[in-house]
Amino acid sequence: MRSLLCVFLTLFFISCSNSQEIKSITTRELKTILSNDKIQLLDVRTTSEIEQGFIETAVFSDVNKDGFYDSVSSVIDKKKPVYIYCRSGGRSMKASKILQEKGYKVINVLGGYNAWKQEK
Repeated sequence: MRSLLCVFLTLFFISCSNSQEIKSITTRELKTILSNDKIQLLDVRTTSEIEQGFIETAVFSDVNKDGFYDSVSSVIDKKKPVYIYCRSGGRSMKASKILQEKGYKVINVLGGYNAWKQEK
């Protein structure tokens, strides 16, 4: 029994250490990148949140709706990094994990649109 537990714990720690960490940047860093490069920018907020304002050039897909991955995969190039934001950072991290598991290179934007507005 004890050796079975050791095997389980070893496999658990190996699988945890193999998961890639999600890269994150600040909204200030995003503004610098946007001023120099054309990037893939994904807004994962709700329609009502987007109606209150958004970052120019973003494409939209609500991470909490069914079909999120299908809608994203049709508009985001898997070969290029995708920068992801939401209102404050929680949903963008969720979306980042989903897309990273599907093989996308993702960059989470810390603080989301709330932080973006405060940078102005």
